[in-house]
Amino acid sequence: MAHQRSSLEYGTKLATDSGPRRSASASATLFAFKERRYGRIRTDEIGCLRAQGREVRDVALFDSRLTPPRPPAHWSFVLYPDAAEGGGSFRSVARERSGGDAPTPDPERSAADAGRRARRQVRRYCAANRLNRLGTLTYAGSGNHDPVALRVDLADFFRRLRGSVGEAFPYLWVPEWHPGGHGLHAHFAVGRWIAYGAIKRAWARGIVNIKLLGDLPVGSGTLGEARLAARYLAKYVGKDLAAGGQPPGRHRYEVAQGFQPREVDITGTSPDEVLGWAETYMGAPAELIWRSRDEEAWDGPPAVWAQWR
Repeated sequence: MAHQRSSLEYGTKLATDSGPRRSASASATLFAFKERRYGRIRTDEIGCLRAQGREVRDVALFDSRLTPPRPPAHWSFVLYPDAAEGGGSFRSVARERSGGDAPTPDPERSAADAGRRARRQVRRYCAANRLNRLGTLTYAGSGNHDPVALRVDLADFFRRLRGSVGEAFPYLWVPEWHPGGHGLHAHFAVGRWIAYGAIKRAWARGIVNIKLLGDLPVGSGTLGEARLAARYLAKYVGKDLAAGGQPPGRHRYEVAQGFQPREVDITGTSPDEVLGWAETYMGAPAELIWRSRDEEAWDGPPAVWAQWR
């Protein structure tokens, strides 16, 4: 019988000994986490919270279609535990039920928004999968000036590399037009040691370079290395590939399927409340917190972002 994805999500109702760190309301000590990953039920949060000495009660499976509706106005925060970061914003009735005429398209703003989304996704994917080794694949001779051919060649490269490694593994790659007019080359990141000879044989089209990132402060670990790799790759994600002949609609980057960062949805009545629950889940205060209210030029809905070490 064919496998069917479950329609159930795992709901954990919990009351902590002191409630979320940032909430001053006693009523906020009752909450529900929903964790999703590829449609499968997960129970990681139970052990995580109990390991922290938290009291977990009223554990039950619930059908996501029967989940009580969110309050009319609320804060929605998505935590990416493996990437050690999360972000959210205020949701209002007016925002969720807005109608009327669609706004006038702004191509420049749309392109900028797409670039920001892509950079966020690159950062989370690299961090969650600890992609801390950077490589570059260059064509020999006059190079390659066909973006479609590049994608075909990269798909073949990673297929050969999987065969050499013996199992699937997470990776991310981005294209770049060579500034010297040599055409396209690719930058990629992986999170494991792979023999240089295996990489060279898998590419077999030119020059290969790969290195483990280092020279970071003590304690950075693989997470810090992966974030550095993400910053490096994000530079190319933000470039205007269309100017070099990139066909419209092409992705700015490509990843190995099946390794997307897991998500934990958190809902609350204030940014402090959702941050408090995120810190409870992570078991530590956030190292960095960004708030839209501190940005004078911010023109979007109220938002917050946090990162852990």
